[in-house]
Amino acid sequence: MPRARCRIEITGVVQGVGFRPFVYNLALQHKLSGSVHNHTSGVTIEAEGASEDLTRFESDLIDRQPPLAIIDKVTSSRIPCAGDSTFVILASESAPAESTPVPPDIATCEDCLRELADPADRRFGYPFLNCTNCGPRFTIIRDLPYDRPATTMAAFPMCAACEAEYEDPRNRRFHAQPNACAQCGPHVELEDAKGLAAIDRARTLLKAGAILAVKGIGGFHLVCDATSDNALGRLRERKSRFQQPFAVMARDLEAMHRIAEASDEEERLLLSRQRPIVLLRKRQGSALSDLVAPGNNYVGVMLPYAPLHYLIIGDRSLVMTSANPSGQPMVRENEEAHERLATIADAFLTHNREIEVVCDDSVMRTFEGREMPLRRSRGYAPLPVRLGREAPAVLAVGGELKSTFCITKGHFAYLSQHIGDMGTLETQQAFERALDHMLRLFRVEPERVICDQHPAYQAARWAEEFGCQRGIGLLKVQHHHAHVASLIADAGLPLETPVIGMAFDGTGYGSDGAIWGGEVLIVRGAEFERFAHLRNVPLSGGDASIRVPARTALSHLRAAGIPWDSTLPCVAAFDSSELRVLERQMERGLNCAESSSMGRLFDAVAALIGVRQRVSYEGQAAIELESLCGSARARSYHWEPVLDPAPLLRAIVEDVRAGVAREEIAAGFHEAVARWVAAAAGMARSRHGLNKVALTGGVFQNITLLRRSVALLREDAFEVLVHRVVPANDGGLALGQACLGLSD
Repeated sequence: MPRARCRIEITGVVQGVGFRPFVYNLALQHKLSGSVHNHTSGVTIEAEGASEDLTRFESDLIDRQPPLAIIDKVTSSRIPCAGDSTFVILASESAPAESTPVPPDIATCEDCLRELADPADRRFGYPFLNCTNCGPRFTIIRDLPYDRPATTMAAFPMCAACEAEYEDPRNRRFHAQPNACAQCGPHVELEDAKGLAAIDRARTLLKAGAILAVKGIGGFHLVCDATSDNALGRLRERKSRFQQPFAVMARDLEAMHRIAEASDEEERLLLSRQRPIVLLRKRQGSALSDLVAPGNNYVGVMLPYAPLHYLIIGDRSLVMTSANPSGQPMVRENEEAHERLATIADAFLTHNREIEVVCDDSVMRTFEGREMPLRRSRGYAPLPVRLGREAPAVLAVGGELKSTFCITKGHFAYLSQHIGDMGTLETQQAFERALDHMLRLFRVEPERVICDQHPAYQAARWAEEFGCQRGIGLLKVQHHHAHVASLIADAGLPLETPVIGMAFDGTGYGSDGAIWGGEVLIVRGAEFERFAHLRNVPLSGGDASIRVPARTALSHLRAAGIPWDSTLPCVAAFDSSELRVLERQMERGLNCAESSSMGRLFDAVAALIGVRQRVSYEGQAAIELESLCGSARARSYHWEPVLDPAPLLRAIVEDVRAGVAREEIAAGFHEAVARWVAAAAGMARSRHGLNKVALTGGVFQNITLLRRSVALLREDAFEVLVHRVVPANDGGLALGQACLGLSD
């Protein structure tokens, strides 16, 4: 039988996922000789053997790839036979300008969980066990290629037993870089206790109602019993987080069902190897404390994703929220935790493995049986978005809230993990640290930096300084244009694809200097036209109206010509002297910002019907307004003309005065906005002949609105794009900015 030899180059997520042992064992199975090795841009294979065996080998590389691998490109070429007799795994190579996608952190696999629970196994109860199919990746990587010396595990020399596993290509821990055991690896500590004693102590404290700061894979969490009003009350007081929902970790699906309701799709997402927080409808009458998610029919639930979680959770559900003082980034280091969390946590469960990269939990909803990201971080970042073309290296710095950044290289756009809100020095420092890491990891030297047009954004100011220091060009792009571009890239379409972009959010700086947020854009690549928008309303107090929806409601009432009447909850929220001041302010236009924001309209309606007059976190009024809808019968509202909400507001005011149930008004408002979306899309199609509608911006995280808008658009034969890879909110903004920076 004739012999042949081939060289195969594979790029994608092929390091840290067990790809080399997979290739090695596949080559032995097909009786091939040759070699495989990692390098900074992927994996190279040389294989030699019978031609038929070689052909089957090449096919199996794709068809039987490891579960965590994501192959982007395979290039195969025939080369002269070398006559070698064995197949070997060669040492990794490093090239200065090359890089490869990095795997994210993945939940503990079933094989490792069996070992964790087996008293006869040498890793019984060990909180850092992992294999090539699971465990930390991105959060421990310092450089590429992904080998142990380039990770935070370099500080832990392996014992003989772990070394034997690591060197055996037939073992599932072959070149599992975090491989360790209790004898040679990291350990946990709580006060004077270490190892299992520390874990036992943590369980006892949690059962007694204590608040623990627990060091995990990507940072610290604050943890307490999710059924304890006392513990939750103290946590909210100490963290100054009085109403914003906390995430809950349930031990398994059975425990989850005791506190929440989940569809089959939501269960699959909970059980996925990414293990995100999934927003689920609360189960009425459960033991869950009302303080977990006050005023909200939904609760964010996740399942354990690290061995330590399985060891401390016991038989109760735990609140597990990011450990950070209000407005600051997630705590990463032990010393930092003791300093910044001393007034919040009762005790500290720490470990001695360094976290190279802070990575918060991802948050997801499901829509039409698929995931819809609200926060893209652990489990997903830094997996790239494929651009569909070769791209120069650019850096996009995102927005001010829910900050992320994006860098491009080759055919890929790498969106960072969630960073936070850029209003504090600590967050800006965390942003710079994360950026330095990714630039180094992917060997990127940006040729251009892109930012938002808002002149007061810290991210934009940072971008200007960065561009000056590096001597590279700066491009400022319009906020809502970037939102639409983000969704086009999310959908895997060329940026030049023309769409009707519906960009609805709370605040975005407009090309005319006003605050936009209820936009219908005709987008053709780097160009856009503002086809239509909500009627501008002067918002009293500018940014202050974000925190006080009652102010926004008064502004909308005045713009609609509706008298302020103390029978309306938003009017009753102020005393007579406050109302006089607000009235004079609006009459004179003092500190009033023109705004077309759909997000602020949701806030206004929430205040108008008595849902929320003041908020303690972003989006609270709109979230609670959506929670009212449920299965309520929707009031029938007509919104004419299409751009002016005044007739809708007058109808809502009449219903409020008539004592109509808030649930019916809320459902009717959502239906009216969805019909506005469909009507505006129809107008745009008749004028421009476009049939693709892109629904983006934070307002479209509202599933009630999204579901009805999509249904109405499809009834009218539109093709509808919704977010599946990056968030519709500002967490996805950097991707759109980067794409516009490539096309300009």
